[in-house]
Amino acid sequence: TVPLELKMGAFLDKPKMEKHNAHGEGNSLRYGLSSMQGWRVEMEDAHTAVVGLPNGLNAWSFFAVYDGHAGSQVARYCCEHLLEHITSNPDFRGGGGGGGEPSVESVKSGIRTGFLQIDEHMRAISEKKHGADRSGSTAVGVLVSPRHIYFINCGDSRALLSRAGRVHFFTQDHKPSNPLEKERIQNAGGSVMIQRVNGSLAVSRALGDFDYKCVHGKGPTEQLVSPEPEVYEIERSTADEFIILACDGIWDVMANEELCDFVRSRLEVTEDLEKVCNEIVDTCLYKGSRDNMSVVLVCMPGAPKVSPEAVKKEAELDKYLESRVEEIIKKQGEDAPPDLVHVMRTLAAESIPHLPPGGELASKRSIIEAIYNRLNPYRSDDTVSMALFSEAAPVSACKGVRLW
Repeated sequence: TVPLELKMGAFLDKPKMEKHNAHGEGNSLRYGLSSMQGWRVEMEDAHTAVVGLPNGLNAWSFFAVYDGHAGSQVARYCCEHLLEHITSNPDFRGGGGGGGEPSVESVKSGIRTGFLQIDEHMRAISEKKHGADRSGSTAVGVLVSPRHIYFINCGDSRALLSRAGRVHFFTQDHKPSNPLEKERIQNAGGSVMIQRVNGSLAVSRALGDFDYKCVHGKGPTEQLVSPEPEVYEIERSTADEFIILACDGIWDVMANEELCDFVRSRLEVTEDLEKVCNEIVDTCLYKGSRDNMSVVLVCMPGAPKVSPEAVKKEAELDKYLESRVEEIIKKQGEDAPPDLVHVMRTLAAESIPHLPPGGELASKRSIIEAIYNRLNPYRSDDTVSMALFSEAAPVSACKGVRLW
């Protein structure tokens, strides 16, 4: 049996930077999303964004990110069917009564039941096929009602809420090394080696992964890998700003506070949430992320607004970067053709004012490359686009290696 992590470790010679985008609004929410394959051989992420749910839940919304591994089948199935499994099971409506909002406990119970049901359903589908599907997926989501935000997590993707200018809440990653997770794994006859389940799988909770869910005498939540989500409810506040949902390809290279600061700074210069999400995934790529990357940004009424002062500072920064790139190119001269890696390293050694917090110089890499391409008369179209990656082509699954 080939360990799942080996199947997940294959890289491309250069990253695929084409992005899938979507946006929408409703229920006093605005959202944007971006997903990018990056260095991985396959794109295994998926996502869900639904504003206005059926069956009398029009004032509710649901957003989720799924990070697949060893294939995309489970992630894709969940993005199409998980919401239905959650809202259609009897537990979800359990104590609501009438046409009012279901009780908090009913919603939480319905979410848990929905996860267990879809996992069993996928197992049944897999067993009917010739050769069982061995893929799996994390799932992180939010169910937003008029009064509450329900944070849902199964695996190591993460969601957070920014409120009143700071990180108010974030989900906890399910890693095999966590004491409670490790105890369950060991009770099921497994072990945690190199921070992986049986030395292979890097998450302790996931949908799918049925090779890790076949211990006789143990229930579905007692297996080596559990499909049970953790669900947290938070009462909504007028101070709520935005929610970020992202796979670990984002969190591997940006801390919670860094990403919140970066998003806040971007919302002060643009209302285009797709653009903000694209900047997030590009910045994480340039910070060294080797994984697929997906991010959903949900803005509440209290989100930062575009600031003329911030827009002015951003324009001044871009102008400054243009002048510095031009100076660096001229200094190198014709005898030493300019090199984009050299340009980035030179800029990285300088103290540049007003760089976006959290993103820093990496968040301006696309603009710097565009300036470089326009100003550099010696460049080769075949090599310039890869100049920044040439010294850091992935040779292992290590993460967080900066690309200059």
